[in-house]
Amino acid sequence: MVAAGVGELGSIVGSTPTAGEADAEAVIGWVARNFDLSQVAVACSMADAVLPALVAAQLPGVDVLFLETGYHFAQTHDTRREVAENLRVNIVDVLPEQTVAEQDAAFGENLFGRDPARCCALRKMDPLKKALSGYEVWFTGVRREEAPTRTNTPLVSWDHAHRLVKVNPLAAWTLDQLVDYADEHLIPVNPLMSQGYPSIGCAPCTKPVAPGEDPRSGRWAGLTKTECGIHT
Repeated sequence: MVAAGVGELGSIVGSTPTAGEADAEAVIGWVARNFDLSQVAVACSMADAVLPALVAAQLPGVDVLFLETGYHFAQTHDTRREVAENLRVNIVDVLPEQTVAEQDAAFGENLFGRDPARCCALRKMDPLKKALSGYEVWFTGVRREEAPTRTNTPLVSWDHAHRLVKVNPLAAWTLDQLVDYADEHLIPVNPLMSQGYPSIGCAPCTKPVAPGEDPRSGRWAGLTKTECGIHT
């Protein structure tokens, strides 16, 4: 099915950004025409709900995967509830095998500070991989301007790690475009976004960012880690 649909939007499929590539709605429309609703998932960290809103406009009732790590800010949970109540989506809480207390008992407290890669694997990467096994395509909100590691993010690619199609319709968007779109269309946005948190993860590992700094520099602040591993 994917091969049959690629011809519609040849410019969206590849390993690097291309001139004149399709806009977000066109990319989502390609997915809507080539995949059944049950085959599609949207990953959302609840920093904002622009991606779920855009996808739900063409795929109402789409599953939105929320990684419930057990370490989220209260504002993130509030945003999750707002999304569930106001958008035409189905929120799916993706849970780790262990609660925070069980992980503390097995590995010691504050694993995120001693071995953040292990903590991310246990609470984010492994649960997501298991959840994605039931789908054929997933949408992410990855944007090229977020970090040097994301500069060449394609709109559509084959995700070798998870064995499905990965779609990044907002790859070319700036943070300002994202916020402006949310304001114009009354889409839920995590209040931390306006408090110096352009990228929001788990509360113990996320700090505010000074104006002009790398938007993701507040993630795993003080450590060399810049990605949880999901998008690398």
